[in-house]
Amino acid sequence: MNRRHLFCNAVLFCSMLLPRPTLAQGTIADYQRAAAVREKLQGLAVNMPEKANWIEGTSRFWYRKSVKGGNQFVLVDVADLLKRPAFDHEKLAASLAAGSAEKYSGVTLPFSFITFVDNEKSLEFAAGDSKWRCDLTEYNCKKIGPAGPGDLRSGRGSSPPLRGSQEDDQPKASPDGKWEAFVKNYNVHVRAKGSKDTVPLSFDGSEGNYYTPASIRWSPDSTRLAVYRERPGYHRKIQYIESSPEDQLQPKYSTREYVKPGDALDIRQPVLFQIETRKQLLVENTLFPNPYELSPLTWRKDSRAVTFEYNQRGHQVYRVIEVDARTAKARAVISEEPQTFFCYSGKWFRHDVSDGKEVVWMSERDGWNHLYLYDGVTGAVKNQITRGNWVVRGVEKVDEQARQIWLRGSGMVPGKDPYFVHYYRINFDGTGLTALTEADGNHSVAFSQDMKYYIDTWSRVDVPPVCQLRRASDKKVLAELERGDIRELLQIGWRPPEVFTALGRDGKTGIWGIIIRPTNFDPSRKYPVIENIYAGPQDSFVPKSFSINSGMQSMAELGFIVVQIDGMGTSNRSKAFHDVAWKNLADAGFPDRILWHKAVAEKYPYYDISRAGIYGHSAGGQNALAALLFHPEFYAAAASSCGCHDNRMDKIWWNEQWMGWPLGPEYAACSNVDNASKLQGKLLLSVGEMDTNVDPASTMQVVNALIKANKTFELLVLPGQGHSAGGDYGERKRFDFFVHHLLSVEPPDWNKIEKSKSTASTGSGSAQPQ
Repeated sequence: MNRRHLFCNAVLFCSMLLPRPTLAQGTIADYQRAAAVREKLQGLAVNMPEKANWIEGTSRFWYRKSVKGGNQFVLVDVADLLKRPAFDHEKLAASLAAGSAEKYSGVTLPFSFITFVDNEKSLEFAAGDSKWRCDLTEYNCKKIGPAGPGDLRSGRGSSPPLRGSQEDDQPKASPDGKWEAFVKNYNVHVRAKGSKDTVPLSFDGSEGNYYTPASIRWSPDSTRLAVYRERPGYHRKIQYIESSPEDQLQPKYSTREYVKPGDALDIRQPVLFQIETRKQLLVENTLFPNPYELSPLTWRKDSRAVTFEYNQRGHQVYRVIEVDARTAKARAVISEEPQTFFCYSGKWFRHDVSDGKEVVWMSERDGWNHLYLYDGVTGAVKNQITRGNWVVRGVEKVDEQARQIWLRGSGMVPGKDPYFVHYYRINFDGTGLTALTEADGNHSVAFSQDMKYYIDTWSRVDVPPVCQLRRASDKKVLAELERGDIRELLQIGWRPPEVFTALGRDGKTGIWGIIIRPTNFDPSRKYPVIENIYAGPQDSFVPKSFSINSGMQSMAELGFIVVQIDGMGTSNRSKAFHDVAWKNLADAGFPDRILWHKAVAEKYPYYDISRAGIYGHSAGGQNALAALLFHPEFYAAAASSCGCHDNRMDKIWWNEQWMGWPLGPEYAACSNVDNASKLQGKLLLSVGEMDTNVDPASTMQVVNALIKANKTFELLVLPGQGHSAGGDYGERKRFDFFVHHLLSVEPPDWNKIEKSKSTASTGSGSAQPQ
């Protein structure tokens, strides 16, 4: 039995032991409903399509949708517009069950992503820890190896990586196949293919300033090499103690390399080599004197030059640099030098047209995130491609032949949610802007490889998804594939979140959020308010597409109203909106959030902001505690899990991106550790002892500061857990915390309940241990 089932059983048993007041909040009936809400609600929304996936080289695509009791995979061919099962679900379930000793049905298959192989005669998928292949004729399913991180679902992005990745030290063959280049004794060597005789090209490499084999790049004409020489910085290591390992009694000790703000970094220097003359050319570093990162070296197709991107420490200078292959002279093709930060981690796009003769580039230089066309030879801007008080959210395709760009954007439609993503097509010269999506909602589009067709799936938090196949040339809807059905959800009392807007601190900018009420909501009662916060500047976080929001809904069932807000300092609005976070992560949009709460309370008398709580995880954990330190006049209780409570203690890329470099007094001003003595209100801290995302010491340093300040708080340390809010136990702890402090109700005595359950289960001699 999993933990959630145990929790459900516990509250069911408790309901038989304790009285059930009809008007109270935080009752055992509320706990029971909260525990069951995930499983109960999820199965009641049907015909809910997931992302569509085109089958390479065909006119067919597949998607998975929810059906009664589970999910089904659907295959569609543009040629006939017919929907059909992607495979025989029952046969595959039977074969997979036979090969895995698990029980499956056609609608409960243990995977969500498939890959057609062997000309669509077989399927590959990941189930459990294994990768499987199943032929679609005999339905013989066999394990073909371990499941990799990309096998479960494709298309998931990742954050900029931490430094220290494994180097590729294999010899690099030249394009003409005549030579191999490699690093030996810290220096660059070449040899003729098949020969053991090596020729050194450099002699200046050493243990403290070595050439890196993974950086070796041959020019397309095989006459030159470009390589990085690297001077190592400080490689910090975090020490971990796993107190309660599963496989032994004694603790385990481990380390992890982890670079923090202010640390000395590895410094790369590009060097060119001419193979025939064995000449070494050092590239003058005037244009890239203090790199946070230099991107991989990339040759022009005609071998005339090599390019790389320079991200300066502090992220206030970002350049595209081209180095002449003959002279090693560097020039800046593009140079971004904002007053605050260049958002390389979320608003970067570059596409070189005609081997760098032109460049499509993304920039916020006019105050909004837009695309520009550069002359790659002169470095001058030829024209701004997109413009206006809206933002480009990403580029789908650059069609060099048609000189068109297919892109995602938001905020273009006046009076509508500025976060809704729509899709557009525009010409290089900025003319011909064409909207490919019109419905008032958040859109996700999957284009066919030839861009002739697209599957448009859109929804809102209060409108279930609609999925349509459309033709790109005239935007005609060829077929409505799915329309989500939530009638059963509505019948049991569930209601979608309410979208609410209010003006922010400047009195003119709209702040958007959602309101989630319990399924037994009664407007005649008063409800404490709990805010789910994550104010990380890398994105915006309020849901825009349809979802059950089961985590927040579960909390609401206890007798709360739960909300989520995007305040200033988060992304996907104007540059000025985003810049509020610059060197001021403690702001977290709180002035906007509090105004939003007050506007809701003014409209709804039952919205009780005199009992306001807040919870968050990771950066949200930092924000949740900051609410009590910097805004105790509004927030009364906070639950903070795995918070990065001092930005000097957290990963370098995320924190220097927003807080800047060199480290200044702003870091201390924003630190929950340095400001711990200001604590007012009720606080629950939790941390996983094996957290490899945020250093667990960040939480423990807050604990230390709170103890020194003689403050009262609760602490939950999670043995063996990583960057986690604690799973079901952590959720119950958080529920109890807010029930006690915001509802003034004593939570159930879970120890007594578990003991009573145990006594009841062992009272008869027939009871068997589980």
